[in-house]
This record gives sequence, structure tokens and C-alpha cells, in this order.
Amino acid sequence: MNYIYTKDERITGKYVSFYHLEEILKDYSFWRMLEGTSENGLPIPLYRIGEGNKRILLWSQMHGNESTTTRALVDILKLFSEQGYYFSDSQLYIIPMLNPDGANLYTRENFNKVDLNRDAINLSQKESQFLKRIFEEIKPAFCFNLHDQRTIFGVKDKPATISFLAPAVDESRSITIIRKKAMEVITKMNYNLQKLICNCVGRFDDSFNPNCTGDQFSLLGTPTILIESGFYPNDYLREQTRKYIALSILEGLKYINDNNVTGTLYQEYFQIPENRKNFCDYCIINDKNLTQRFYIQLEETLHGEKVTFSPKLLEIGNKQDYYAHHTYMLSEVYNENNCNIDNIISHILAYIEDEVKKI
Repeated sequence: MNYIYTKDERITGKYVSFYHLEEILKDYSFWRMLEGTSENGLPIPLYRIGEGNKRILLWSQMHGNESTTTRALVDILKLFSEQGYYFSDSQLYIIPMLNPDGANLYTRENFNKVDLNRDAINLSQKESQFLKRIFEEIKPAFCFNLHDQRTIFGVKDKPATISFLAPAVDESRSITIIRKKAMEVITKMNYNLQKLICNCVGRFDDSFNPNCTGDQFSLLGTPTILIESGFYPNDYLREQTRKYIALSILEGLKYINDNNVTGTLYQEYFQIPENRKNFCDYCIINDKNLTQRFYIQLEETLHGEKVTFSPKLLEIGNKQDYYAHHTYMLSEVYNENNCNIDNIISHILAYIEDEVKKI
């Protein structure tokens, strides 16, 4: 299979509203199968592609402020439309945006301020009910649960550009055949990624929570692959990460389509290092006192239809094994004689505020 990745330039940036996505998805109406309804009355479209026997369910943006994988799915739809559908033994069911209300508001939760990824047991929300209904109707062989992760995650001293997880099915994190099948697919996805973003792929924490959708679907007997799109250097809008997500999904689909996934080839999953919360966005080091470091994290806010970034001081200190996406010496940021700490912090934040306007 030879495919050429091309980005759909009509959909860029972190803010992807339902209405923007809806216009683009009109191009793929021939794949539209049916739709659900959000708590605020917006449609949740479902697309079916292919006629194969292996049914695969993919959903994105169950957290409304996590749009990277949605953009990657749009790129995949564009690829299939222009270059043909390659997976003759597979039938895809794709929900590009499970949480349209949260997407419009750029919030993690839905319209009722419920985290849909903690609603897998209660099924209190229409979005959760729709996903569960589709899951029960199509009985997928595999699920792809697509998310974004914050810039705080790293793999040792590198940012975690992508993280994977084969969700646990019990408190003891037993390595069941269901998990092994998900792990096997992940190892193949990781193998391909290492050629592109070597040592920037992590393994997400596998603590068990049956309220989480991936854990619940795994518990119900379906191998589920969680993909977290993270930070690539200087890529705060996640446009580069988006490409790697699309290529990873295609690689996973290809492996499932071409192979009888038995779970026997799962061991290399554990060679993927665990990701850690060991990064901040900026670190300012005091030239005169190298143990004094100012750690800054960027916070996201929606203004109109644009996500803006603003710096927030996390702490002052010297954290061991802690890294930053951007590091400056204090003399590069502040060259006055006034050593008042509040004055220094104010100048640091103002400097970074100017920097992030370029994003």
C-alpha cells in the first residue's frame, strides 16, 4: 500500500468548531451513515467506509478542546477520497467529533459540564449514549480512542509527541489477550513512528478506571488503542503532530487489515518508555544563581475563534529531571539592576507574552 499524506488546509489551528467541521464534512456525505445528537441539540455524524469483515470504531474530540486528532481524521478522509480506500478487509466507523458542544465552547466537558471520558458507566449524557449504542451495534474488532495531551508530558528529556495506551481491564492491570492485541498493534505503530520522531513516543499511565471509555470497552472485550497527540518542538498548534497522528492511525489500520492480530507479538509494547509530567513550556535560569529557575506554563483561552496563549508562573526553584520546551538565561529577558522578585517575574511574564504572540 502506497499512500501520500496530504493535509486538508481548510482546517487548521487548535480551535475547530462544529460548524467549521460540518462544512468540510459535506465533502464526504457519501460515507455518512447516521448521526447522534449532543446535549445542546447538535448532530454527531458517523461515517462508514469499506465493506470488509473487520469492523473498527474510531472517535475523536470527546474532549472539546482536543482537536488534533479530529484534524488528522479529516486528513485521512481526504486521502481516502482522493487516493482510494486501501483496506479491503476492514470496515471503518468514524466519529470525527463526539463532543460538538464542547468543541464550540473550547472546553474539555460537554454542554452540561460533564467529562464524557468519565461517563462510560453512568451514560448520563447523550454523547456517551450514542457512542455506546454504536459500539454495541457494530461490535468492533478494535477501537481507536483519540485525544490530545498537554505539553507537560515528556519521554525522558524529549517531549512526548505521541503517547499510546492499551487500557487496563482491572485494578491489577492484568495482561489479558484483549490488551495484548491492542499492544501488538501499538508496537507496529511505534515502529513506524521511531523513523519519524525517534524517542518522542511514550506509553501512557495504565491505571484502571472503568468510568473511562477505553477501559470500559476493553473490559467489555474489545481491544482499544488510546492515542494521545502531544507536543512537537515549536508546534503549539499541533499541525506537525497532526501529520504523525494521521500516519500512525493509517499504520494501525493497515496492520489490523493485513494480519490476524493474535496478541502474541505484544512484548515490545513495554519497551516504549512511560511518559512523565516532567516538562514546562518555559524555564528562565538566573545567570547569577543557577539554582534559581522560573518555570512558566502557557494557558489557553478562546478569544472569538482563536486560541490565545498566556504565561503563568508555576514555581521558582531547581527541579531535578525537569525540562522546558524553551530555556532562556535571565539576562536575555531582564537586564535591570532591580532585584525585586516581583519585578523580575513581571518582566519575565511580559517577555514571554510577547513571544507567544507569534504562535
